[in-house]
Amino acid sequence: MTTLEELSSHEARTRRGLGVGVRLLMAQTLVLVAGAATSWVVAVTVGPSLFREHLRRAGVPPMSEEQMHAEQAYRSATAISLSVAIGAAALCALAVTWYLSRRLQRSVAAVSTAATAVSSGYYAARVPPAHLGDDFDALATAFNDMAARLGSAESMRRRLLADLAHEIRTPVAVLEAFMEALEDGVESLDDHTMAMLRDQTRRLARFSDDVSALSDAETHRAAITPTWTRPEALVRSTVAAHEERYDAKAVKLSADVPENLPSLWVDPDRVGQVLSNLLDNALRHSPPHSTVHVRAHAKDDRLVLTLSDTGDGVAAEYLPYLFERFYRVDAARDRAHGGSGIGLSIAKALVEAHGGQITASSGGIGRGTTFVISLPLPHMK
Repeated sequence: MTTLEELSSHEARTRRGLGVGVRLLMAQTLVLVAGAATSWVVAVTVGPSLFREHLRRAGVPPMSEEQMHAEQAYRSATAISLSVAIGAAALCALAVTWYLSRRLQRSVAAVSTAATAVSSGYYAARVPPAHLGDDFDALATAFNDMAARLGSAESMRRRLLADLAHEIRTPVAVLEAFMEALEDGVESLDDHTMAMLRDQTRRLARFSDDVSALSDAETHRAAITPTWTRPEALVRSTVAAHEERYDAKAVKLSADVPENLPSLWVDPDRVGQVLSNLLDNALRHSPPHSTVHVRAHAKDDRLVLTLSDTGDGVAAEYLPYLFERFYRVDAARDRAHGGSGIGLSIAKALVEAHGGQITASSGGIGRGTTFVISLPLPHMK
């Protein structure tokens, strides 16, 4: 990988034209020359006539030897004073301009070098504060934040590709093994084999659908069609759709949703998808004879949906990562439970697309998990 030092050296070798520091010095020089010329012209054209007028008022005879000596002294004093003043001003102005331009040039060069490094894939490049004012410090901070985000995005992209490869590898390996067994005559194409093949192909299809849904939700391409929705109807219809599966596993599913809750301006299909993902997740991690409870209540200007289970639970150190793609807690959420590992990521993206928030909490391993969804309540007109 190209290092930051190499990129800096390359920039120095390939730099063409005048830098910002030289341009600032040239501009300052032009200003000083214009100011000096203007002062000299004014002193030469205006000063003598005014001085001569004052001599006349003082009683000095015109064209006399006294007037000539006085005017000569005035011209000499004016020339010396202007020369010293303009020279000192020019020296100070050029010194200050040179100092500031050097600092500005170093700051611009640092940004240019870091930008080249980032464009080459070196996301650890950072720009030090220039200390040239709030504007330059804000620029450095914004650039560093951008580089950090790009680095995070690149790390996430690589991890996503690795996770995708890992998730696809298992069903593909199973399919390949069964196909080889069928070719070698070790296995026969009976009902058991067909069921196994169907399970693996369905797993791949479900995984593809989940990845597509997550991509659409996170990039806000998911079709959100809001309408006035009664929370109790939405929750109860979603719970009713899962009752059969819960009964089959002997997990008790209940809901407590008051009838007088205010209506939501949401897409009922998308919010129902969020609840379905949470219910599926709770069912996978709830042993037989455990319970899952859904509650809803209004708090301030938000509607709060709470889904609690008494299942596997999550250790405190793993909670911040539950909504990351493909994340599974080793002890409680391994692949034996099934699922693609992105159901909670989809739920989070869809909730945030509605302007809401979703959080998770748990008392620890074996003490259940609670998910809380907070959705904004629009002001009724």
